Amino acid sequence: MLPSFLPDTGQRAVMSRKLQIVGWVSAGLISGVLFSMGFQAVAQREPRASLPIEELRQFADVYGAIKANYVESVEDKKLITQAISGMLTGLDPHSAYLDADAFKELQVGTQGEFGGLGLEVGTEDGFVRVISPIEGTPAERAGVKAGDLIIRIDEKATKGLPLNDAVKLMRGKPKTSVTLTINRKGENRPLVFTIVRDVIQIQSVRSKMLEPGYGYIRITQFQEHTVENLVKHFNQLAQQGPMKALVLDLRNDPGGLLNGAIGVSAAFLPEKVLVVSTDGRQDDSKRKYFAAAGDYQRSSREDPLAKLSPQSKTVPMVVLVNSGSASASEIVAGALQDHQRAKILGTQTFGKGSVQTILPLTSNTAIKLTTARYYTPKGQSIQAKGISPDFWVEETADGAIVDRLRIREADLNRHLSGREAPSKGGDNDKQKPAAQKPEQRNGADQAARDAKPIEFGSPDDYQLQQAVNHLKGRPVATSARPESG
Repeated sequence: MLPSFLPDTGQRAVMSRKLQIVGWVSAGLISGVLFSMGFQAVAQREPRASLPIEELRQFADVYGAIKANYVESVEDKKLITQAISGMLTGLDPHSAYLDADAFKELQVGTQGEFGGLGLEVGTEDGFVRVISPIEGTPAERAGVKAGDLIIRIDEKATKGLPLNDAVKLMRGKPKTSVTLTINRKGENRPLVFTIVRDVIQIQSVRSKMLEPGYGYIRITQFQEHTVENLVKHFNQLAQQGPMKALVLDLRNDPGGLLNGAIGVSAAFLPEKVLVVSTDGRQDDSKRKYFAAAGDYQRSSREDPLAKLSPQSKTVPMVVLVNSGSASASEIVAGALQDHQRAKILGTQTFGKGSVQTILPLTSNTAIKLTTARYYTPKGQSIQAKGISPDFWVEETADGAIVDRLRIREADLNRHLSGREAPSKGGDNDKQKPAAQKPEQRNGADQAARDAKPIEFGSPDDYQLQQAVNHLKGRPVATSARPESG
């Protein structure tokens, strides 16, 4: 049985180093970090350390002072819940307390359908920051952009408002409207968007034939049925004639289910090769996952890859990634790159390489706790580094680098450092995310903000054009990798 991992969506994480919580909102909150919906009992697997008596006495003193002196009476349950939440959020950006609502939303997120606006959001300086609008949703169609700061939802100011409460305000019945007041960098006054809510259905896998023999498959999120849908789409492409090449597009894919990432990798890799490994303090967090049905099947149903066209194992491939490619996406890209099954083209990925385990507290509440790090088959850490592409290609030919406006794992407060697998040792400079010097960014950031959003898979998709060039043996117009510093 797979352990319960939560990404991250993640568990897909925008403009400030003060970003604290990354989630999916579409009038609903989804994990933006990698997870599977199993449960792992809380067990005492090593001797309990002696209790810190002095620190607990101090906690009791503060608790008593609040109960006796705070201007208003505070319920015990609220104080204890907030104390638990504070312990977890103080560890790293992905550990968290899941109350009944958050836990329910986590379950909803794996099904690929939920109600709302279609926004991936986080918090910054007490406000709600837009990470990214989800493709094809009301928020994207209305013109909401990555980096927008939501300062008001209808008549409710968001300053100091917990993210879950902001999410609830954006929830609502389809065909009802909500008004967002937004601050956007470069604009002199707030922007007001009135958006009609809708049922958000995320189509996990899309495909088309770019031209005879050249297939294109896009995975937007790793969900419960992603592997089955991948088989369906690949077979449909293969039925149109011999496959000369395939582009697998993982750009802006924030992650999803771990078994989905393993299954997608297994679709293109030889059987039983290593896909990803994890390492943590407990024995059950030291795991290796292979391209085998036992590591990606979540039920006793037929292996979905049994019906996959054998062309999937040999067709030349390019995988497209960017800074929005996180968690499960990075597992797939790292596995295909390490096994030299595909070339990676695009920009540095997000760098979400930590494992979150769901530990239940009651029947409807739990904690999400970081318990391990992910490593590629060659033992390279993903955490706070990401996957470095073989071909560094920006999103546009003219240098309007929208990708630089997005935040990465290494920008988050309290992010875990990346460590090499124990058998490897050392640090891998090649995998470190590149950062531009401030003087190199002048003017370019504004160009990025003004750039027209990229329609992935369209004839104007510059990175896709370069991927096809490589697959046809033509030169690839690469960009200079940003200098680190």
